[in-house]
Amino acid sequence: MSERPNILWICTDQQRYDTIHALGNAQIRTPNLDRLAAEGVAFTRAYCQAPICTPSRASFLTGRYPSTIHVNRNGNAYFPAEVELITRRLAGLGYDCGLAGKLHLSAAHGRVEVRPDDGYRVFQWSHHPHPEAFWPTEQHAYQRWLRELGIDWEAAYNADQVPGWSERAYSRAGIAAKYHQTTWCADEAIAFMREAREGPWLMSVNPFDPHPPFDPPAEYLARMDVTRMPLPLFQPEELESQLDFRGIDFQTETPIDPSTYDAQRMVATYYAQIELIDDQVGRMLDALEASGQREETIVLFTSDHGEMLGDHGLLWKGCRFYEALVHVPLIVSWPGHLQAGLRSDALVELTDIVPTLLEALSLPGPTNVQGRSLLPILSGQAQADVHRDFVRCEYHDALDRPHASHANMILNERYKLAVYHGQKVGELYDLLEDPHEFANLWDDAGTQECKYALMKLLFDTVMCATDEGQPRVGRF
Repeated sequence: MSERPNILWICTDQQRYDTIHALGNAQIRTPNLDRLAAEGVAFTRAYCQAPICTPSRASFLTGRYPSTIHVNRNGNAYFPAEVELITRRLAGLGYDCGLAGKLHLSAAHGRVEVRPDDGYRVFQWSHHPHPEAFWPTEQHAYQRWLRELGIDWEAAYNADQVPGWSERAYSRAGIAAKYHQTTWCADEAIAFMREAREGPWLMSVNPFDPHPPFDPPAEYLARMDVTRMPLPLFQPEELESQLDFRGIDFQTETPIDPSTYDAQRMVATYYAQIELIDDQVGRMLDALEASGQREETIVLFTSDHGEMLGDHGLLWKGCRFYEALVHVPLIVSWPGHLQAGLRSDALVELTDIVPTLLEALSLPGPTNVQGRSLLPILSGQAQADVHRDFVRCEYHDALDRPHASHANMILNERYKLAVYHGQKVGELYDLLEDPHEFANLWDDAGTQECKYALMKLLFDTVMCATDEGQPRVGRF
């Protein structure tokens, strides 16, 4: 479609779908994400393929489901060498690839993760902003940057603490914006984009925010009107109904009534982190324009998964499939080449990113991916609101918890089914009649035919995505 465009791929960590002003959130200021959406296509029904970091990132960097490539957990020893990342493939074709922030394709607790053959020439790694308590400082690029500036992390981070923050919600003010990891990620991206080079480039910008702890810079938190923040989606009876799922992995052990903590302040701190992200997106877009590269660059904005943020009495993430956790933002922009200002309500997966990029680069797509190219929608060659009949998400022993849960979700235009394998409980929601997912129809007599039809479709889809294993070299 073009002579090898550049690719600026921004992936935040744990950002919900409903956090962009132009896409319906009146309480958040995201002028730069709004600008990006106005310059491109915003997919309003995009879903990740795992509600946890490593399997989700492995999936969207390969176009394949986590279980297909056997990357299901946070904390794995390594990423399988035989699985090709899109960055490795593009590097082999002459792309200069760089990264700032997270990669998280293998364990990153107490160590710098073991890199696969990822294709990145520039690898400015920072899994989490915190210093040597978790990661070797010398290999933690963000902490190294702070040290070069003469900034002590502990002093700078604690200096702006706001009294009375809710420990339960991890809601507080953190390090100043000019020293923040999100700002550093943007600085690294801008420096990379300005490098002199002959061929195209790909830059992965992977800040840790808005992942907990919810600790935006004090100057961003100060501008939030806490009283205007939305309360979590919650009904009192969920304090009891959620207990049916106690045997399933989640970071919140028991449901929490939002009235028992300052839920609006928690939302304010989460939104403030996203407003900082938005400002840094604006800096990167401005740098592209100033360098004359904007029309030569595909810009992708997404997140690996969402955040419960108190909805249904749950915080953070785990083995559940509520919209807050699996429904994510996805914006694709390439001025002069793709449609501008389009809102697509088509069901899409993050697996679709890899085949989309390959087709945009006029490269043949691999035959073993589950992703489907979005280029027909992006280029106006296909109906904007039709792409997939259903999307899928999965969870397989992803967190280091005692339960070792396994589950699969399937969502069509109306119904969402979540099957928790080996468990008696399950979930079925009619998102047309119940968009906030309060009425679980799993045991409802009137929906059993629908439930079993979705279970059959889910089973077929899982089995058809099974890895083919070794290449076939003969008839037998």
